[in-house]
Amino acid sequence: MSTEADAPPCPTAPLGAPPSGSWGSIPPYPARPPRRTTGRTVTAAVCGVLGTGLIAGALAGSWLVDGPDAPSAAEAAYAHGATRWQEEPVDRLFPPAIHSDAAGPGGAARDWTRLGVAPDGGCTDAFDPLLARALAPAGCRRLLRATYADATSTRVTTVGLLITDTGRAGMRALNHRFSDEHLDERTDLMPRPYAPAGTVAGNFGDAQRASWRISVLTDVPAVVYAVTGFADGRTGVPPQPAPAAVAPGATTAAAQAGLGNDATALAARIERGYRDAARTADGETP
Repeated sequence: MSTEADAPPCPTAPLGAPPSGSWGSIPPYPARPPRRTTGRTVTAAVCGVLGTGLIAGALAGSWLVDGPDAPSAAEAAYAHGATRWQEEPVDRLFPPAIHSDAAGPGGAARDWTRLGVAPDGGCTDAFDPLLARALAPAGCRRLLRATYADATSTRVTTVGLLITDTGRAGMRALNHRFSDEHLDERTDLMPRPYAPAGTVAGNFGDAQRASWRISVLTDVPAVVYAVTGFADGRTGVPPQPAPAAVAPGATTAAAQAGLGNDATALAARIERGYRDAARTADGETP
């Protein structure tokens, strides 16, 4: 069994290169206490085996109900997801205005207005170096980004849609790695903002990042992320991952200002829209 210590070195190819199947070593940070290997671990393993069996049974039942063409629908949606960004109008990928009835702290309604859409391109300089290294094996077919402001113009959020260049197995491996190593929680692996000039987000740079969310999808070849901060350009706000910032009882600046809520809601909206588009046949409206 290989370990992180004996993993091959990080690929030197650019992010847009086809995936090599190798995984770069990411230095461990922050340190986490070792997990106890007690009877609880054994119980969890047994439950995992039972859960796998139940899932397999459910999938088998779905196969029998839906027929032999059911798996091909998932494959078609995945393949479509690699190119759908070329077919979608920008206003459907990144709507000019987004409303949510319950996205704010305490279930408050929230509205956001799009400030600008970045020219689509590659992934150079879009991520902190370690995040770029972690994403590299999946490749970068195209990166799409837009930045939004809330209704008060006090908070700004960049949402990104990274179309990868790998198959379903590659995305599952990437998803597992982010989950197992908690890469989406690390302040040294954050996406970078897109700051449209002449807008309230003009001063939104790396130092202004206060909360973020990263989602590695497996049903389409995409990574969806959002990073948010204050529009006044303030620095010194300790960044906090969005899941922690929206947790009940969170009292950080990111939590109390609703920055985690902004990142969560906007990323979820773009993610849902692209998934729906990938499942739509050519020429149809989602």
